[in-house]
Amino acid sequence: MKNIYLCGFMGCGKTTVGRQLAVNLSYRFVDLDAWIVETEGMEIAEIFASKGEPYFRQAEQNAIRLIGDQGNTVIATGGGAMVNAANAEAAKKNGIIVYLDVPFDVCYERIRGDAGRPLVQLNTREKLEQLYREREILYRAHANFSVQADRTPFACAREIIQQFRAYIAPMHADEPV
Repeated sequence: MKNIYLCGFMGCGKTTVGRQLAVNLSYRFVDLDAWIVETEGMEIAEIFASKGEPYFRQAEQNAIRLIGDQGNTVIATGGGAMVNAANAEAAKKNGIIVYLDVPFDVCYERIRGDAGRPLVQLNTREKLEQLYREREILYRAHANFSVQADRTPFACAREIIQQFRAYIAPMHADEPV
């Protein structure tokens, strides 16, 4: 009943890899940002504009706890979710955290001009790269393991499954994966 929480910078492929991973494991898939949009009834940019980033971060924290209790779920977290130690701790109670490691330049090419990402719209490339560098340290610190994710979703999912099984095998030898 372990969940897999995918973390990494915006544009690293959490949703795309997460969907593939869920199919491969026969797990449920939840995109945390999409879940918050549905629950709040407004887009993330609207939440940031009308209620502020602290409100969004609290909604994110609540979602991590609620979704995490269900088990057998691949959860694509938002880019800032796993920089919060409380979120990482809540995630680790119900699963493992995998950092999708993708170079900044690749992430930037994927996200630049995306109107649905408030942090992209509010920052320059240089500021985003600085944010990437700050978050990268925390992603690595909170993750149980990382994978190079600048390749196909199938290849990433396959490696995550191998590492996931190796990681949990000693702790849960009697549970199916």
